[in-house]
Amino acid sequence: MKTHFYPRLFSSCLAGIFLLALAMPSSSAEVLKIVINDAIHPITEEYIGRALEEAQRNKDQALLIEINTPGGLLESTRDIIEKILASPVPVIIYVTPGGSRAASAGFFILESADVAAMAPGTNTGAAHPVTIGGGKIDDEMKQKMENDAAALMRSVAAKRGRNVEIAESAVRQSKSFTEQEALSDKLIDYVASSEEDLFKQMQGKTVKRFDGKTVTLNLAGEPVRPFDMTLKQRILAFILDPNIAFILLAIGALALYAEFNHPGAVVPGTVGVVFILLAVFALNLLPVRFAAVVLILASFVLFALEAKFATHGVLAIGGITTMVLGGLLLVDSPIPEMRVRLGTALAVSLPLGVITVFLMRIALKARANKVVTGAQGLVGERGVAQTPLSPQGKVFVHGELWDAVASANLSPGQLIVVRRVEGLQLQVDPAPPTQSVTTATLV
Repeated sequence: MKTHFYPRLFSSCLAGIFLLALAMPSSSAEVLKIVINDAIHPITEEYIGRALEEAQRNKDQALLIEINTPGGLLESTRDIIEKILASPVPVIIYVTPGGSRAASAGFFILESADVAAMAPGTNTGAAHPVTIGGGKIDDEMKQKMENDAAALMRSVAAKRGRNVEIAESAVRQSKSFTEQEALSDKLIDYVASSEEDLFKQMQGKTVKRFDGKTVTLNLAGEPVRPFDMTLKQRILAFILDPNIAFILLAIGALALYAEFNHPGAVVPGTVGVVFILLAVFALNLLPVRFAAVVLILASFVLFALEAKFATHGVLAIGGITTMVLGGLLLVDSPIPEMRVRLGTALAVSLPLGVITVFLMRIALKARANKVVTGAQGLVGERGVAQTPLSPQGKVFVHGELWDAVASANLSPGQLIVVRRVEGLQLQVDPAPPTQSVTTATLV
């Protein structure tokens, strides 16, 4: 009995440990991957933050960020760098595919990574701070902005063990670098033709984290799991395009304009409110010139005046010009990719001006026309007395028999004209004789 007890107990313990090991969640050996192919703005920051949380939650070995950006907003860039530096999961920034760039804000993000890599045919740098809107500032303020950006770059590059002096030159002198120049100047760690090539070059290499700790990454052959934006983030990223925001604002204003001219239509008003709210939400996250919004609203005033006074297109041209200028100046961004394009401003303003003037003229004509329906439509109409009117009786007007009160006694069959309508009773006068036209013939 004692001889068989311990082996059975030992076997049972082994089986229990094995089952427990199967039941316990194992740490993931995957690499989480996201793609940034846009300007840097608040939605980009939110997307990268969610990816870092997901990588930490699943205990992924690393987060791979493939980036192609012309730059973006400084505040969003700072928040992204803060998240990357604080991440317990190593972050790999990879500028790809060939022809891509990590310019301006993208260079800051690239330098903040645990591992910085670029594909052949890519470039980075040109990180000098630009005044929003290109407005002129005094030399002292310009120097403060430059020093602030340079200090951020020195802090990040030094901690990552990169060339601080060369990295700072991209800020102070707007220098740009090809992938080979960035590698030789120790601004990046690898040049790789693909993510597989990158992982092979990194295999077994030690990476120094921002807090001073070291970690060895063995990513070759490991599965890569894509992590996409949520539906909300995709929609917000779409409407954060300044061109889309401008189109939404213009269409919303036109729809509300149509609703004001045709009260009770409901559909234009609903569409206008929804589009305006979407535009306001997008513009709230972007640097906006409120003077440009005033220009856009002023263009509708000029369109209305053109329809009313018919200035042969002078006011309409002024309205279109004002709307184009308002669109071009709407978003106050340091990079062209985050401003409204001239083509978009023209494509929206020209048809919008024509449509607005057309609708306004229809509305003004409708208000100027005589009412031909309802009770008011009877005023001025002719009819025939059906009974003697002395002064009350019956008249026949518009195919209907009406009670009437005449200003003078009338006999049946006599022509009358309607002067007023009071409830269901007409006030009529004898109709003036129709003028006959005589034709003289010269012999």
